Amino acid sequence: MKHIRTILGVAGLPTAFLLLCVTALSASAAAPLKICLLSASAEYESDKSLSEFQKYLEGKYNIVCHRAFGKDKGEGLPGLDSLATSDLMVVFTRRVKLPQAQLEQLQKYIASGKPIIGLRTASHAFDNYRDFDREVLGGGYKGHYTNSQVQVQLVVAQKQHPVLAGVAPFTSRKLYKNPTHADNDTILLEGTIPDHKEPLAWVREHNGGRVFYTSLGVQEDFQQESFRRLLVNAIFWTTGREERASLR
Repeated sequence: MKHIRTILGVAGLPTAFLLLCVTALSASAAAPLKICLLSASAEYESDKSLSEFQKYLEGKYNIVCHRAFGKDKGEGLPGLDSLATSDLMVVFTRRVKLPQAQLEQLQKYIASGKPIIGLRTASHAFDNYRDFDREVLGGGYKGHYTNSQVQVQLVVAQKQHPVLAGVAPFTSRKLYKNPTHADNDTILLEGTIPDHKEPLAWVREHNGGRVFYTSLGVQEDFQQESFRRLLVNAIFWTTGREERASLR
């Protein structure tokens, strides 16, 4: 709206040109956020969780999701071509082997500096791109602890971070081990089991683009209001959108 008022206030410009500019700005403002969902994590039923989350997102926000759903430890991700026109990539795959053409598509997207969100097994997402965790997500995945209850807590120093807006502590299960992480990671959430604590979620920049990763993502997490809010916040933060819509 500010830009529209600026254009309309410019004296001497033809009316047709002004109307064209206003129309273009309005169309740009109304353009949906395009997300490419990469799924292939059988144990955590990523297809089901992401499909339900897609309905949630598209029903509440100006968002359109495209699916690149493959098989856990399989070869290729059908639908990955949509990555070329997407504003955000969400990765929830496990040890997928990408054909060379798809690997190049993925690496081109990453090199462009576009935003990335990684969920749970994204730390070991691609069998032929094992440095994705360390280089892109900034993690250091080393397996997981037993399937015990995990207390999810906000890092006190980061409570005002936009990704944590409206997020409250909750419980999850099967804590991932991330003993090392990149120097430019900002840890937002921690998970505790008896006598131990691990980072659960962080943000960083890679190639100039914003990245969010969380080792959360078991089936029950997607039923948690705080987890859904965390992901929605991460979507808008990584893409630089101003929208901060509340859950209804």
